[in-house]
Amino acid sequence: MPVSSFKSNTQPRRTDPAWRSRIFWCLAGLVIAWPMLVLAEFKPWVLFTPESLTPTLRFVGDFFPPKVEPDFLLLVLKETWRTVAIATAGLTLAMLLAIPFALLSVRTLSLSALSGRVDVLPASLRQLVRWILIVLRSVPELIWALIFVRVVGLGPTSGVLAIALTYSGMLGKVYGDIMESSDAQPTQALMRNGSGRLQAFFYALLPQSAAELTSYTVYRWECAIRSSAVLGFVGAGGLGQLMDSSMKMFNGSEVATMLLVFMALVWLSDKVSGWLREGLA
Repeated sequence: MPVSSFKSNTQPRRTDPAWRSRIFWCLAGLVIAWPMLVLAEFKPWVLFTPESLTPTLRFVGDFFPPKVEPDFLLLVLKETWRTVAIATAGLTLAMLLAIPFALLSVRTLSLSALSGRVDVLPASLRQLVRWILIVLRSVPELIWALIFVRVVGLGPTSGVLAIALTYSGMLGKVYGDIMESSDAQPTQALMRNGSGRLQAFFYALLPQSAAELTSYTVYRWECAIRSSAVLGFVGAGGLGQLMDSSMKMFNGSEVATMLLVFMALVWLSDKVSGWLREGLA
């Protein structure tokens, strides 16, 4: 056999063997996404029409220079601290609701499940708790805030309650999933030897899941800070409400200052969560 023929037969293929399936799924994704984009009236080119571009450039031009007067900065600092307080208080209330719900929804802590057959009453209770968690997390915190603004009036109270309800559903669901995915043998071994469910939770289930539970809680605290700023636009107090007032007055320099402060706040919360995760590791 010639040497050149031998070399040509041993050269590796340079084509992707899965290129046909990749192209198929890309085209399938476009076919599925296109009707959704049409239904959502997604028209990004409208942003570049003269009717939209001219007022946008004028509004963005008002951002410079940002407002840095001491009185205004003091007001922004006060509202920023209120935003953090709303997020922290709301998350704390959410945890007070989520932890009992999570413990009730976890099958690992069920005494009746030790025999291999779950009784009807405990199973029904767990299903009811899971439905409650679905209802709580299915309603966005913005909708809860609109409801509570009508009930308790404008101010941080509506923001705290809105975050507490929505985040209790999220935390309860994820807490339960994390504990369900842990090794059930230590927990069940304690309960088979006469331990109560709370003792089994604190001495077997919690030590396995503590790092993951804390990491997710800190992540939700970051999300709560962002949510508390958004809730201010519907009258729930904090930095968002101050920003809404400035935007209605077309005061771009004030909006620019608050945007910079808010970005710094999110960066700081991300750093704090990173330090906590390193400490847990």
